[in-house]
Amino acid sequence: MRTALFAVSAVVAVLRLPAAVAADAAEDWGPYALEDGRRSGYTYAASETRAMQDDEFENSGYIWVEKGAELWDEADGSVGQACSDCHGDAPESMRGVGARYPVFAPEREKLINLEQRINQCRTERMGAEPWTWESEPLLAMTTYVRHQSQGMPVSPVIDGPAAPFFETGKAFYEKRRGQLDLACVHCHEMNAGNMLRAQRLSQGMSNGFPTYRLKWQTIGSLHRRIRGCNEDVRAETYAPGSDEYVNLELYLAWRARGLPVETPAVRN
Repeated sequence: MRTALFAVSAVVAVLRLPAAVAADAAEDWGPYALEDGRRSGYTYAASETRAMQDDEFENSGYIWVEKGAELWDEADGSVGQACSDCHGDAPESMRGVGARYPVFAPEREKLINLEQRINQCRTERMGAEPWTWESEPLLAMTTYVRHQSQGMPVSPVIDGPAAPFFETGKAFYEKRRGQLDLACVHCHEMNAGNMLRAQRLSQGMSNGFPTYRLKWQTIGSLHRRIRGCNEDVRAETYAPGSDEYVNLELYLAWRARGLPVETPAVRN
């Protein structure tokens, strides 16, 4: 029954456009497309959306970059320190940091992502309260820190102690779930470039997050997007920052390896 439902859903929902997809893939996308066929979501976006991302004055995501820059120098917590007191000039000290996350944290014996590292610094170094997920300050700081790696290749570490968490994330990506009985792979590998209702499916690369989505009219985290995908297939969702989503985040970072960090990207 579930397999039949998937087959019906695929026939009804996905419009295949082989000629258009082939022509599009032949374009020279520069760093946004790799020789092995992996491509950033930038290459699947409408030309107007790409133009918006490329223009810092039109890209609304830069509002959060600016907010993050202000927070970087703002003292907080019982210690009365700012991020800059420990880390100095962010464009120098944070260069390359966002391209590596998530990472294995020995003190927690599991992966943590950039948002969790920021909150760890707040609670353990600054004596401040952690910021809640999707809150303006956490989105702003994450966007600001990740932005310092803009243009650098995504470069996660998946071996050593991170290996079992990578495998767990890979299994999540490949597992059918929800009433529609779909896995991430069905949309973002088997049908990338095709239309799902009014939206063109991309390869689901994570190199642009936090991303300003026109649908949201705000910036949002990768975990918000993953949760939305789970909801779309009517599957169980997990809390942002959950082990399930952080493990998946590492696998997604590996899929995007070599693509440039685009934060803040703009997507439909």
